[in-house]
Amino acid sequence: MIPDAPAPELLVTLDMTGKVADYRRTTELERAERAALDQGTTVWRGQGYTLRVSAVSAVHRQLLACCQPLDGGQGIPAVTAQRKARREYQNRVGTLAP
Repeated sequence: MIPDAPAPELLVTLDMTGKVADYRRTTELERAERAALDQGTTVWRGQGYTLRVSAVSAVHRQLLACCQPLDGGQGIPAVTAQRKARREYQNRVGTLAP
């Protein structure tokens, strides 16, 4: 073991609402983001679903950053349910250490 080598970053499992997951699947993704979404576990809840995603915190932050259009702007109308879904995921990602 190399004493000065940084510890490998641990995987963090967060639930991503289906609305956010659906949006992310329609956009351009990095390889790590695509792998995280493809390996996620779908949990059905009432009328929708949640995608349980395991990835390092940096990938969760990248996934969240690309969801900004769900808040509206740039010619895209804001949909209340999508804004709420993005905020929920933002709150979950916000609990991760930097």
